[in-house]
Amino acid sequence: MGSRNKKFLSYYKPYLGLLFADIVCAFIVSVITLLLPLCARYITKNVLEVNAPNALGQIYTVGTVMLTLVVVHALCNTFVDYRGHMMGTMMESDMRRDLFDHYLKLSFRFYDQQKTGQLMTRITNDLESISELYHHGPEDIVIGLVKFVGAFIILITVNVNLTLIVFLFFPIMIVYAIYFNKKMNIALRTSKERIGDINAQVEDTLAGIRVVQSFTNETREKKKFAYTNTRFVESRRDGYKSEAYFHEGMNVFTQLMTIVVIVFGGVAIVNTSLGLADLVTYLLYIGILIDPIRRFVNFARLYQEGITGFDRFMHIMQVEPDIQDSADAIELNHVQGNVELKDVIFKYKEDYDHVLKNISLSIKAGEYVALVGASGVGKTTLCSLIPRFYEVSNGEILLDGENIKDISLRSLRKNIGIVQQDVYLFAGTVLENIRYGKLEASQEEIIEAAKKANAHDFIMTLLDGYNTDIGQHGVKLSGGQKQRLSIARAFLKNPPVIIFDEATSNLDNESEKAIQDSLEKLTDNRTTLVIAHRLSTVRNAQRIVVLTDNGIDEQGTHEELIAVNGTYSNLYNMQLKI
Repeated sequence: MGSRNKKFLSYYKPYLGLLFADIVCAFIVSVITLLLPLCARYITKNVLEVNAPNALGQIYTVGTVMLTLVVVHALCNTFVDYRGHMMGTMMESDMRRDLFDHYLKLSFRFYDQQKTGQLMTRITNDLESISELYHHGPEDIVIGLVKFVGAFIILITVNVNLTLIVFLFFPIMIVYAIYFNKKMNIALRTSKERIGDINAQVEDTLAGIRVVQSFTNETREKKKFAYTNTRFVESRRDGYKSEAYFHEGMNVFTQLMTIVVIVFGGVAIVNTSLGLADLVTYLLYIGILIDPIRRFVNFARLYQEGITGFDRFMHIMQVEPDIQDSADAIELNHVQGNVELKDVIFKYKEDYDHVLKNISLSIKAGEYVALVGASGVGKTTLCSLIPRFYEVSNGEILLDGENIKDISLRSLRKNIGIVQQDVYLFAGTVLENIRYGKLEASQEEIIEAAKKANAHDFIMTLLDGYNTDIGQHGVKLSGGQKQRLSIARAFLKNPPVIIFDEATSNLDNESEKAIQDSLEKLTDNRTTLVIAHRLSTVRNAQRIVVLTDNGIDEQGTHEELIAVNGTYSNLYNMQLKI
């Protein structure tokens, strides 16, 4: 709890000056609100009732004072509303930056277990509610306390008995407010979870919209969405019902207090223990007294809502990246590209089955090695271990003789290029997507990389050439075009080690030939590890490594493995028959 509160308060640090100004203005607003009824009481009691000499002059003087107070009140209130909200927004922005930075540090293992929609909710809806707490929290406390204490002191000096009668309502009001505030908080927490479910559902459906429509499963998706949407509505219904009872209860208490003041005040006037001016003062302060209760309850609501969001924020921030630099991580210079795996064992979770067992493999600098095997034997997983997207469960992986755990992640991944099976392109232009391989690259370098990837010609046929917008995930391009852009990105990065998760099996012959040509250029003088799905594409590999569930089963050239007539030969002959 202490660390949470410390972290929560730490976001005020850059804005302490603004926070102080906001609290001062809130204090001034509260004091002026208390003074205005006293000005009215002065005119009524000290000028009108006693028919004071120079009454008009005194009324004009007090009126001028009241007008000045109203102007100051308006200026301070404007500052609180504008600059206070901006303070909350800037703190929200700081938290959103920290959360996004933390997202980028977390490994594939974390994202394997998360829903994108829920992660989006944490960085949007949750932080917005925290912003309201950061701004309104101190303001509500200051204004509420000043108004409540100030009004009590003023009223008790006017008439003790009537003040005590009025204040008998407050314990009942507080219990009532706490009860319904608790019910509102429960509904709020539930609705936050359920809006996250909606985001996850929408994200999942829209990301797979082509699958949805190709299988004509729109009705199924509508039903799934209707279910999550209905659950959200139910949670909001509970919240709104409690909110309605709360606000109406506060209105009833206000009216009851007004009636009590009128009745008992009228009796006191008849008994000459209270003046008419004092009764008017009481009626004016009833509204002021209700405002602190509303503010305290509003603060309780904002606190619960904000802390709920902050807890969800901290839940992510406290997730330690399971893959990070060691204290004395080294930077690699002039990497040759020798890769060695020593007795590597890997499983995704402690209680899961092994994905890889006892993998020992040495790849020399500049060597072209193909990794083959049946689906599910861990080919892609093995390649994900080399750049440390996942951490080995046992054993070690070396790059130029250095354990990759002793190399900084940035340095390690900077020297390894990856062309993935599922090509991911960002929304934007062709130029921006290729430049992702080297952000400081010139236009000439980008064009050269595109030419090496056999992508330049098709790019020039696009409407705006390199400045053509390719749409979300590159939807405006064909599979072969997207693959060539990803290869161009790898050429631009120019790493000494390249991993190619081959994705040519679903392409037309022309695209496949273009990609094979660019692949041969990309592998020239680089350590290359290719995951081969179609074995005919890696016949020229210097070495073919055959993976099975038990580890490395065979390795050698294509001719050597065919002659052995083992696992590779069976796989190859099986593909020839298809």
